[in-house]
Amino acid sequence: MLFVKCLLVSCLFLNSLGYSAAAQAVAPGVLQGQLHIVSSKTVDLANGNVPSFTAETYAEYPLVVLSQDGKKEIAKVTADRSGHYQLALPPGVYVLDVQDRVRKHVRAKPQEFEVVSNQTVHVDIDMDTGIR
Repeated sequence: MLFVKCLLVSCLFLNSLGYSAAAQAVAPGVLQGQLHIVSSKTVDLANGNVPSFTAETYAEYPLVVLSQDGKKEIAKVTADRSGHYQLALPPGVYVLDVQDRVRKHVRAKPQEFEVVSNQTVHVDIDMDTGIR
């Protein structure tokens, strides 16, 4: 009888540990925004020299989510054909940047942002590729 009582108490104890661990699990938040590709070069409307951006254009410039200090890559996301992106992340402070920005000679300002559990944070990023 003592064995059954000990087993029952152990099961209840382990079950309560599992429940409290599940209750402490933190729900992710969502990062969403718009990648704007801009050009600082002169646009010649008269000659039809207007840049057009496609899904392939956005795919060439994936965005990267970095740790707050900018040293560790957390995630990558590619904007859709309209430049929109969305990504679930654990709560924390991050930096959004264009992957290989320096190597590709892209001008963009990294954006620091904070993700909060069960909330959406909106971060837009402007990028100058010099595309004509």
